[in-house]
Amino acid sequence: MNVDWVIIGGGIHGVHLAARLVDEAGVPRESIRIVDEHSRLLDRWKECTSTTGMTHLRSPAVHHLELNPWSLLEFAGKKKSRKKGLFAPPYNRPSLQLFNSHCDQLIQRLGLDELHIQARATKCEVGCDTVGIELSNGNSIEAQQVVLAMGNSEETDRPQWVPESDSRVRHIFEVGQDLGMQDGETCAVVGGGISACQVALRLAGEGHEVHLVARHALREHQFDSDPGWLGPKYMAGFEREQDVSRRRAMIARARHKGSVPPDVLSALNRAARKGKIHLHEAHIEELDTEGKSLELRLSTEDLVRIDRVFLATGFTTRRPGGRLVDELIASHSFPCSGCGYPLVDDSLRWHPRVFVAGPLAELELGPTARNISGARRAGERLVKAVQNGCLVSTP
Repeated sequence: MNVDWVIIGGGIHGVHLAARLVDEAGVPRESIRIVDEHSRLLDRWKECTSTTGMTHLRSPAVHHLELNPWSLLEFAGKKKSRKKGLFAPPYNRPSLQLFNSHCDQLIQRLGLDELHIQARATKCEVGCDTVGIELSNGNSIEAQQVVLAMGNSEETDRPQWVPESDSRVRHIFEVGQDLGMQDGETCAVVGGGISACQVALRLAGEGHEVHLVARHALREHQFDSDPGWLGPKYMAGFEREQDVSRRRAMIARARHKGSVPPDVLSALNRAARKGKIHLHEAHIEELDTEGKSLELRLSTEDLVRIDRVFLATGFTTRRPGGRLVDELIASHSFPCSGCGYPLVDDSLRWHPRVFVAGPLAELELGPTARNISGARRAGERLVKAVQNGCLVSTP
């Protein structure tokens, strides 16, 4: 198969970039393919957000996958006749159900599901005329341009004390699994960020006794980075900084990692006051799996007995893309920073035929690169590259 564009990754970033290419850059849809191993586009996003019990997004209504920033508000209907709960204050944060329905409409409107190849991209070979992509189903694609839009959503972070195999101890974002609690079971949720708090609230709401174990006091922040990073307030200084190690430090300082927005924190504290959730600010010293119940020994000298442990410890900070990206770098000497992340131009090109988005673009886009707003900004850069004739093509 020969096409103009292949987008590797069918999540938030991949879907938005495909929409931009078709609807704004005027790329014929039949000349684009989206490679993602899941059965449907956005499957991994929907799986993870459903597991947490999320009701509303953390980001405002103008951050979505359609091109028009006001599209989601218009999709919800006139303000006077909107159903209660579609948006939450502050910043008109959309319900997860509304956001997902809006995404589904975009995919249907542009026929993006017809461009989806259900497979994993296992290798990219950059040639003089095309990029060859090998797929896990045994097929291959030749493309003029490739966009690497992969995230870290399948590389969960597991603490060292976690046993290799015990079905009672699981990460909440393990692929293809829900939490699966039985009536009357108790659990511990390990983590101090928004996902940990949301899962604890979900399980408490389902009638389970829940212990939330966090290494630090819960940190309240509305967003996972200051809104000033969405515009020139902070990005102007970031873009002036040419030392990539300093850019990395700026990103690290800007991110409110493991933070909780005010509405979730308030709900958690209410549940704690009612005795539905027990809060522990402590390190886990040991997990004993020998008995009928699991036992967590905490640095506070507390002993917590539960039936299950759910890890809400997020994803690894390793560069996304795994072996595919590792081999690209090794075989083609793609430039990287000391932290291993791509060094790209302002069009997000890592090579004349290879673009990046999401976490791979953060040394160019800054701390919001991983977010929905980062997908939108990557889309703007990609469209500009197409419209300015910055692409290479086969003679």
